[in-house]
Amino acid sequence: MARGGRVNNRFRVHGPDEGGTVNPVIQDVTDRITERSATSRAAYLARIRRDGEAARDKGPARAHLGCANLAHGFAGAPADDKLALRGAAKPGVAIVTSYNDMLSAHQPYETYPPELKAAVRKAGGVAQVAGGVPAMCDGITQGRPGMELSLYSRDVIAMAAAIALSHDMFDASLLLGVCDKIVPGLFIGALHFGHLPAIFVPAGPMTSGLPNKVKARTRQLFAEGKVGRQELLDAEAKSYHSP
Repeated sequence: MARGGRVNNRFRVHGPDEGGTVNPVIQDVTDRITERSATSRAAYLARIRRDGEAARDKGPARAHLGCANLAHGFAGAPADDKLALRGAAKPGVAIVTSYNDMLSAHQPYETYPPELKAAVRKAGGVAQVAGGVPAMCDGITQGRPGMELSLYSRDVIAMAAAIALSHDMFDASLLLGVCDKIVPGLFIGALHFGHLPAIFVPAGPMTSGLPNKVKARTRQLFAEGKVGRQELLDAEAKSYHSP
């Protein structure tokens, strides 16, 4: 975007000082989406308002659970958290994690739940891992046609996140995920429980490795037969080298 709020000419959008016009094609598509989704959107917003009002009136969500349900909900908790979850004063926080060892961006989440539980406990709440979601990266480690499955995985992630949050124990959620299928999937799942506040928790940046230009040069030499697989693997490993 250039100065003054102007985007390229195909999708011309001006800042407020320039008249505020939108490309008619974009406006037409937006209007059609708005019209088409009016009924379902109204129903969704009504449900979110209803659930939100109920949450405000009843306090922590688990307060209205039956005893058998609640007992199952805290059976696996440590003793101090179990006592807190038996009561109706402290809010419950769901942790939904996409941890795995196969993606460097998600490996750091291995240690997050205990740290988040301690932080939430210190702030006056109780956090529990409500569920996990799968995470893959565009066929990178599959060794077979993987892009198709990768794109579909967003819907699996959305469903898994919604299942995690369907435990009616929670008043907020912490969503642990990175990348362009996992975050949208978590977001869609969280929106199904839109009355619950949600925070996305990033895993942080990877430390600098081999620059892309150097890696590309090695790939070119490999393609030309001037270096072998070991040299290529060394370059790739120095590029993707840490969590």
